[in-house]
Amino acid sequence: MRAKTPSESRTIMTDLVLPSETNPLNNLFGGELLARMDRAASISARRHSRRITVTASVNHVAFNRAVPLGSVVTVEAAVSRAFKTSMEIFIDVWIEDRFTGERTKANEAIYTFVAVDDTGKPTEVPPLEPETDLEKERFAAALRRKQLSLVLAGKLKPSDATELKALFMS
Repeated sequence: MRAKTPSESRTIMTDLVLPSETNPLNNLFGGELLARMDRAASISARRHSRRITVTASVNHVAFNRAVPLGSVVTVEAAVSRAFKTSMEIFIDVWIEDRFTGERTKANEAIYTFVAVDDTGKPTEVPPLEPETDLEKERFAAALRRKQLSLVLAGKLKPSDATELKALFMS
């Protein structure tokens, strides 16, 4: 299976925040943003695997900045690491100043998707070859995040979490 790069899965979705999508403070509902991120991540996972993909987990979400009514919001997603059947997708959310056009990073998230066949059985995905420094950083960190998740779920012994041990035992 040919390795792919994060740029091959990059998905960019831009939309406007409408009144029906906002809370009483006139900011985008968190759930609405989660749905937008899930759709972008799903497309990225599908582009990487060329399979049906399903959301396995939402590993991290940071709502760092409110997204006001009328904002132009851009959700950028790309595969940050591929494992056997799963893919970690890193998502950056940007808002655009209405007057200057300047983009500011507002939020970020990390989702995990699994590729499945027509019967819903997990299926292998291509490996990922990061190219840029940021892609390499996210790629390396993805293994630590996966090991931490497996340890917390009781599926991996802490003593077997090699990447985590390396962080704390040098």
